[in-house]
Formats: sequence, C-alpha cells, structure tokens
Amino acid sequence: MSDRIKQLEQEGDVAADYLEGLLDIADLDGDIDMDVENDRASVSIVGADLDMLVGDKGKVLDALQELTRLAVTRETGERSRLMLDVSGYRAQARESLTKIGTEAAQKAIETGEPVELRAMNAFERKIVHDAVAAAGAGSVSKGEDPNRRIIVQPAGE
Repeated sequence: MSDRIKQLEQEGDVAADYLEGLLDIADLDGDIDMDVENDRASVSIVGADLDMLVGDKGKVLDALQELTRLAVTRETGERSRLMLDVSGYRAQARESLTKIGTEAAQKAIETGEPVELRAMNAFERKIVHDAVAAAGAGSVSKGEDPNRRIIVQPAGE
C-alpha cells in the first residue's frame, strides 16, 4: 500500500473520530463510512433524520466539512482535502450537476452558441466543468463568488 493511500486512510480515521464525537454531542445516530476516491479521503455519514447536518443548500454540510478538515489538519499536520457527505446529499448533487453540465454541453454543440449557467460554488463548478469536458465541449468560469458562473462553449472555443 502506498504512503499516499495510508495518509488518506489516516485522514479518514481522524475525521471519523471527530465526527463520531460531534454526533455524540448532538445526540444523533449515524453510521460513518470511509473511502479514498480521486486522491482524497471521503467520509459519509448515513442515517435517519440527519437533514440538520446538511442545512439549506448544503450550507451546514459545507461548514461541517471545513471543521472536519481543520480537525484533520490539526491532528496530521497536513492540509486536508477531505470530502464529507451526509445522507447522500453530495452524491445526489453530483448526479444532478453532471446532468446539467452534459445537457448544457449538448446545447452549446447543437446551437454553436455559448450557454450561461446559474451561479455555483466551487464544488458545483468543478463537477459541471468535468461533465462539460466529458461531453466534448469547453467551459470557463466568469465572475466573482458568490455570483461566479460557468459559460459552456462549443468545442474548440
């Protein structure tokens, strides 16, 4: 097993311990699953009644992910890019965003015109950029956060 995989597994273990502590404090029941995907640790909390850990448009989940990354960084001394999901929220978002990117790419290719998408956060934009590229079109981000959006362009532009 490579040193990088061991490091990512250690990040997952530290994150799981931190999150188990938070679940205990909040008196919430949830199971924690750990994995390594795309060269980053991935931790998921699954269980009933965990919507409060996701919040409106995933804002609580984003904050919880940042806190977990800080806990991992403090413990390991290395900056963490850990991804956290709760009750499949990010997995469902990824599926929906992939569809948006693919459909925008198809439209741009068919019409030959750029397609402007709604404002998105960095996590969302990354998924859409990947989907657009896989569909054979190009994309660029324009604007400043929180109003940064993607412009999908026909291939070669």
